[in-house]
Amino acid sequence: MEYSKSVDKKWQKYWEDTGLFKVDVKNKTRPKYYCLVMFPYPSAELHAGHARNYIIGDAVARYKIMRGFYVLSPMGWDAFGLPAENQAIKKGVHPKEWTFRNIEKIKGQLKSWGIGYDWEREIATCRPDYYKWTQWIFLKLYGKGLVYKKKSAVNYCPSCRTVLANEQVIQGKCERCSTDVVQKNLSQWFLRITDYADRLLKDLDILKDWPERVKSMQKNWIGRSLGVEIDFPVDKSKIKIKCFTTRADTIFGAVFLALSCEHPLIRELAEGSPDKKKIEEFVKRVNNQPKSARLMEDFEKEGLFTGKYALNPMTGKKIPIWICNYVLMEYGTGAIMCVPAHDKRDWEFAKKYELPVVQVIRSPQSKDNSPQINEVYEGEGGLVNSGGFDGLSSEEAKEKIAVYMEEKGIGKREVNYRLRDWLISRQRYWGVPIPVVYCDNCGIVPVKEKDLPVILPEDVEFNPKGKSPLADSEGFVHAVCPECGGKALREIDTMDTFVDSSWYFLRYISPKEETLPFISEDVNHWLPVDQYIGGVEHAILHLMYARFFNKFLYDLGLVNFAEPFTKLFTQGMIVKDGAKMSKSKGNVVSPDYIIEKYGVDTMRLYILFMGPPDKDAEWNDEGLKGANRFINRVLRLVDRVKDFEREGLPKDYSFNRGEKQLLAKIHSVIKEVTGDLEGNFQFNTAVSCIMELVNETYKFIQGKDFKIQESILRKGVETVILLLSPFTPHICEEAWRSLGYKDSVFLAGWPEYSEELIKPEIAEIAVIISGKVRRHLTIDVSLPAEKIEELALNDEKVKSYLQGKSPKKIIYIPSKLVNIVL
Repeated sequence: MEYSKSVDKKWQKYWEDTGLFKVDVKNKTRPKYYCLVMFPYPSAELHAGHARNYIIGDAVARYKIMRGFYVLSPMGWDAFGLPAENQAIKKGVHPKEWTFRNIEKIKGQLKSWGIGYDWEREIATCRPDYYKWTQWIFLKLYGKGLVYKKKSAVNYCPSCRTVLANEQVIQGKCERCSTDVVQKNLSQWFLRITDYADRLLKDLDILKDWPERVKSMQKNWIGRSLGVEIDFPVDKSKIKIKCFTTRADTIFGAVFLALSCEHPLIRELAEGSPDKKKIEEFVKRVNNQPKSARLMEDFEKEGLFTGKYALNPMTGKKIPIWICNYVLMEYGTGAIMCVPAHDKRDWEFAKKYELPVVQVIRSPQSKDNSPQINEVYEGEGGLVNSGGFDGLSSEEAKEKIAVYMEEKGIGKREVNYRLRDWLISRQRYWGVPIPVVYCDNCGIVPVKEKDLPVILPEDVEFNPKGKSPLADSEGFVHAVCPECGGKALREIDTMDTFVDSSWYFLRYISPKEETLPFISEDVNHWLPVDQYIGGVEHAILHLMYARFFNKFLYDLGLVNFAEPFTKLFTQGMIVKDGAKMSKSKGNVVSPDYIIEKYGVDTMRLYILFMGPPDKDAEWNDEGLKGANRFINRVLRLVDRVKDFEREGLPKDYSFNRGEKQLLAKIHSVIKEVTGDLEGNFQFNTAVSCIMELVNETYKFIQGKDFKIQESILRKGVETVILLLSPFTPHICEEAWRSLGYKDSVFLAGWPEYSEELIKPEIAEIAVIISGKVRRHLTIDVSLPAEKIEELALNDEKVKSYLQGKSPKKIIYIPSKLVNIVL
């Protein structure tokens, strides 16, 4: 047998013609398995670095088909948003044309890789029959008070010319183009994801089969903290500044207050100050600094003294009020009490501006009670310099100080979250139109459900100008008010593309449904998704938003499951020359080149074998050659079986030891590979085990009494083909038919293993030293002679008889004795 491109095309056509991956969602006769890979942005063709998650998903789906599951594996396109639009602008074509051109290209690539999907369920988020229902969900959220519009300081990317959600700003830069983000005050649409903060946090406990890393990232982003909101009176004023803290035990060390530059009291505090203009200029400058960058440890901390003082409510001492760039309005109350002795950021700020530092928490290792401290201590310990609370532990003090504050009206216990509401407005063309109008008589009015979808016009100049290009479309902008019938103007912003992708996994079940986004009965059978596969970079963005949407739809009674994805697998990246593959770095590997030279199964096998799939792996062209050699080695085994069977060798016989050894290996490998696939997808070790079985089978062929062992050879080779089929499906289909079978290898079922056959054959042997039996050992007779001799020589009793002497000769008679001649 030879592996060629014709083999790939032959079996790809066969799977499509026979509908191996087609699913009737009404069919509930078999256990279901919903295997889903995150759908791609069709902004450019795929390279080998992209291939990993699709090949992983396909291997899982094919394995589950062989295990008897009814497998749903669909594919679609996250087709709206900045990536496609920016590329379209660069290429000088309409985003729609560019998007669908890429969809066809990527679809062809996926098919050429042998990836099996139910293509009858294909969706694209930019099609009206999909985004009609995105708009419908928006209206349902609006009706429940979970959508609102407000003027707010927002992240703005000067390059993309649109606002970004907090989650889309990475270290002060746009996650799409890496441009420094600035702040702008704009009126924007938000979704109240914060109303679901507790449930999003609590239900992470349900997700037993999610990576701990992802759950930890979501927990930190939600950032639930229990603390005290404390009132700090402003000296000689009726103003009170509220500060939230989780460390009420440090209140006696609060020596200044720090306000965010967006804090609403700044204007009032600045009134009458000789430094009013300086304050205004400082606030304006800081507000242009990216918020996420201001939170970074190495970002330079800056501040300005307001000239006003507050009173520490526990000590009565005056403490200065500063405006600081490292305090954000989004967290807590936008004002913090600063305890330099016990907070690193406050310590750095205090040292820079020569502010006092007072120790109030002593570490368990320290005996120093003095107020002075030479280095910051952020841990918990015993209270010092804290009035009547001295000597308490931090844990005790938090509770007692909180109670004291509530009794005295100084503060109250509160729960605070880091999570902020989701900003969904985008000042770009290629996105879902927000279905509301503005009427002079009625105000903001949602579009009626019967009038959906609000169609995105195509005759628009879509180059970004800092405002939505839809503003220039007269036919789109002018509308009729759904309430009074008067003249109205449509909303010209479009939705963040993450809105589109927050529910797509539900639409796959009912992709052609025209009266609802999906049929609940079918969705409730097929979901939650059994296995979700995608990159860890979506841990906070897509995965958080999808969980939020699912919970909202759960509350509407449209789904009966609290979480959308039962198991999550996050694959590592493929890197080349130490960097992520990208055209800009010039390190892209073309799948077309690999397929042309080696065949698609070579690429599939190498990608699955190159390392643990959840870790990054370095691409090496030599690995492709090794994978190709192994495939051809397997095909030669198939030819050997056919050759021997043509010679009419006997098939009925009693097993000898060589056969038992191979049979044990067959069952052992089946067990190992099954465990690797049922566990955390350790494809690399699964392939390694199959390679061991191939090696063992070749050894078996070379045995002296091979001619009476032919049928166990077939058993070994068939097992290799069955176990390899999820990884290298094309050659396995070809080999399976070559071995005489008429149906697909994927209908043959996954091989079963027997624990009894895996157990080694045990025998008791005598150890003879200088002609006398000195010891009996129990051994596994399948072990090679040199290993058994080694076991005998290392036995403590045997060593005592040898008395340090080296054997002149060792004779091993299999299953009977080891004779040591001195």
